[in-house]
Amino acid sequence: MTKQQIILSKIKQLAKNNFPKVKAIREHLHANPELSFKEFKTASFISEELNKNGIGHQTGIAGTGIVGLIKGINSSEKVILLRADMDALPIQEQNNVSYKSTCDGIMHACGHDVHSACLLGALAIINELKDELTVQVKFIFQPGEEVLPGGASLMIDEGVLKNPDVSEAIALHVFPSMEVGNVGFKTGMYMASTDEIYINIKGKGGHAAMPNEYINPILVASDLLIQLNDDFMIQKKHQNSSTDYYDIPTVLAFGKIEGLGATNVIPEKVNLEGTFRTMNEAWRKKAHQEIKNSASTIANKWNVDVNVNIVKGYPFLVNDEVTTSTAKDAAELYLGKDHVAELPMRMTAEDFAYISQQVNSCFFRLGTGNKLKNITSGVHTPTFDIDENSLEIGSGLLAWMVLSKNK
Repeated sequence: MTKQQIILSKIKQLAKNNFPKVKAIREHLHANPELSFKEFKTASFISEELNKNGIGHQTGIAGTGIVGLIKGINSSEKVILLRADMDALPIQEQNNVSYKSTCDGIMHACGHDVHSACLLGALAIINELKDELTVQVKFIFQPGEEVLPGGASLMIDEGVLKNPDVSEAIALHVFPSMEVGNVGFKTGMYMASTDEIYINIKGKGGHAAMPNEYINPILVASDLLIQLNDDFMIQKKHQNSSTDYYDIPTVLAFGKIEGLGATNVIPEKVNLEGTFRTMNEAWRKKAHQEIKNSASTIANKWNVDVNVNIVKGYPFLVNDEVTTSTAKDAAELYLGKDHVAELPMRMTAEDFAYISQQVNSCFFRLGTGNKLKNITSGVHTPTFDIDENSLEIGSGLLAWMVLSKNK
C-alpha cells in the first residue's frame, strides 16, 4: 500500500470508530436548537467537544462563532479552511424521534446540526493524524447563516480568513434529495445572490361601492407585479446575444401581498415582499435600479406613492474549478466514482458565498436521504431528518479532503 492508501484506510477506520460519538453530538445539537445569532449553548457545547480532543480554538467571534487551527509538525504555510454553521430555524418539529427538538418552535430543519457534527468528527480525525499533515487546517463554526447579514460575513470582518491567511475553503451541506452514500459537486457558479424586496404602495382608501372616490392600491400592486414579471421574463428569455446581461440566471418573485381591507373596504396601503436572485454582480446592481424604475412608472401612472426598499443579501456562490475538482477527485477515491455526482446550478442562497468570493472554495452536497426508511423531507420543513449514516461519510470525507493533499 502507498502512504496515501494507508492514510485513507486510517481515516475510514477512525470515521467508523467515531461514528457513535458523532451521532450522539448530532442528536444533542438537534434536540437543543438555537436561532440565528443566539447559539450560545450550541457554541459552548462545541467548544467543550473541541477541548475534549485537545483542539485549540477561540470563542466569541462575531458573537457566538468559533475559530481554531490544527497544525502538524510537517505543515506548510498553506491553510485549508473547514466551515460549519450552527443556527436553527423558527419551525415546530413534527418528527417523532428520541432526539426531537426540546425547544418550542425551533428546529434544525436545514441540517446545521449535521454540518457541525461532521466538522467536529473531521477535526477529531485530523487532530489524531496531525503528524501526517502537510497543510494547516483552520476551522470555523459560524452563527447566523439563516438571516442577514450572515455570520460568515461578520466572521470575515473579524479576520478569520487572516493570520494565517486561508488558501482554500471547503464546506458541506445536507442534500435530502440525494441518497445517503453519495455526494455532489458543481464547479463555477453554483448558488445565487439573494436580496429582499419590500414595496409599499400608498393609494387612497374608501368605500368599495364608490370607485370614483378611491385609488385602489391592490390594483396598483397587481399592475406592478405584472409589469415586473414581464420586465424580468423579457430579460431572462428574449434579450439578444449582444446584450451584456443575456442569459444570466435570474429570479424575481413575490411571496407576500398585504392589503388590510375588507369586502367593502378599499385599504389605503398595500405591502409587497419578495426576493431577487441572480449570478452576476453587475446585472444585480442594474436590476435593482430597473425594479425601482418600474415602480416609479407605475406610481406615475396611478398617481400614488410607491416606495421600494431593497435589502442586499448574500453574493452568489462560486466554486473554484481547481479546488472543487481536487475535492471531487478525493471524494471519488473515498466513495467510488459511482457515488459522486455532478450537480446543476441552484437559485437558492448560502452565506458561504462570502468566503467563496474571497478565497478559492468548494461547497459540496452530502447525500442524507433514504427512501427505504422514508427519510425524504426537504430542508426547511417540520419533518426534515437525515439518515445518520451520512455523518460517518461527512466526517471522514472532510478529513480525507484535507489529508489527501499530502504528497
